[in-house]
Amino acid sequence: MQRGGLTAANCTCSVWENFRDTMLNIGEWNRYFAKYPDRLVKARTADDIRQAKNDGKTAIVLGFQNTTAFEDRLEFIEIFKEQGIGIVQMTYNTQNLVGCGCYESRDSGLSDFGHDVVAEMNRVGMLCDLSHVGPNTSRDVILASKKPVAYSHCLPSGLKEHPRNKSDEQLRFIADHEGFVGVTMFPPFLRRGNDSTVDDYVEAIDYIINLVGEDQVGFGTDFTMGYGTPFFEYLNRDKGVGRQLTEFWKVDFPTGWNPSPIIPI
Repeated sequence: MQRGGLTAANCTCSVWENFRDTMLNIGEWNRYFAKYPDRLVKARTADDIRQAKNDGKTAIVLGFQNTTAFEDRLEFIEIFKEQGIGIVQMTYNTQNLVGCGCYESRDSGLSDFGHDVVAEMNRVGMLCDLSHVGPNTSRDVILASKKPVAYSHCLPSGLKEHPRNKSDEQLRFIADHEGFVGVTMFPPFLRRGNDSTVDDYVEAIDYIINLVGEDQVGFGTDFTMGYGTPFFEYLNRDKGVGRQLTEFWKVDFPTGWNPSPIIPI
């Protein structure tokens, strides 16, 4: 990141975990920050990111891929904000107390509790992410939120039809409400799958820019590195222990962009 001049990255520290286990994960990240103060800084504000740029460090914005860690307690949201959590995805693939994910067979939309969660996230300054969220729930969050929201890592279904990809209508709708679209390079969702190259990734970026304009589009790489098969099996099961949600793929990064071998899902 430092060699490439990347100022900040959003890094996941909770997917299916509850409150306690998520706090343990945050504790592990805090040990990294303490061990590498010359390289890393926990970003709680935009000013922290700007300062990291000035200091030649990389700012880490900690985030969740799910609201599971909130359990059913709104007061946990502020506690996590105080711990440096800046972005939270409302659902991860399936239904939770807030709403529905993109792999759920029926998307019932944002729950009443979900409306309360969005309002509290707005209040404390936590970004609502909709990348793995179902279309109805996503639309409800976009309309409910008083602040811009994001598809932090997605691809267009106009290039490849897939439950994780977003339609032209969805992309325009979030942009019309001042939201942000991060474009992922996860090959199974790119038009040519594992045969994709950097050119295919650029094609996806260009496609979305032509829909919503360049000011609201950025990189949402979705790299998952340094984990073995058990971790990906955990991610790929509903609630971490239930039904398998998707097939397991052998994944090769787009040719021309190969950080290291991984096996994400």
